[in-house]
Amino acid sequence: MERIEIDTARGKERVPPGQYLVGDRWPILTYGPTPSVDLRTWNFTICGLVENPLTFTWEEWNGLPTVEVKADMHCVTSWSKLDNVWTGVPARRLLEMAEPKPEAKFFSVHCDGGYTTNAPLQELYEEDALFATHHNGEPLAPGHGYPMRLVIPRLYAWKSAKWVRGIELLAQDEQGFWENNGYHAYGDPWREQRYSFSF
Repeated sequence: MERIEIDTARGKERVPPGQYLVGDRWPILTYGPTPSVDLRTWNFTICGLVENPLTFTWEEWNGLPTVEVKADMHCVTSWSKLDNVWTGVPARRLLEMAEPKPEAKFFSVHCDGGYTTNAPLQELYEEDALFATHHNGEPLAPGHGYPMRLVIPRLYAWKSAKWVRGIELLAQDEQGFWENNGYHAYGDPWREQRYSFSF
């Protein structure tokens, strides 16, 4: 398995402005109840503007190549947790399999419970973007997204959606749950893009 250590800050201060460190703690913040997941019926889909729409069962998902990514995590509520080790499937590997159409510029993440979030498609091509099943060597706890969550370390953690069931590739940006409730469309921690009125 390939191991990647990422400078999430990309040469900037490692802890973004307005953030504090939580050490070994990992707060659980969720809108709505934690879903109950049955791996016998679980699946993951890639749809929308792709040449090859894909669907994976849990068994098929576990046959995909994985990587370990060491990266920091920054929550919009101001906490940061450093040196997380995520294990999962690289997002760009899935895109290679699905073959996005030229007009695909954005993606929407669909999750159990109806949650969605959005970002430019280019974010999934970054080497630290992955669909993680493990954190620091252990399977994700239910409150942290079991059995799988998206991880995009360079954006605020609400973009690293929990309980992911699929991604849809789009030509136009489509706001997700928190974006429709006042959060920023992109969410760069170093620019403090917490809310839609941020610059």
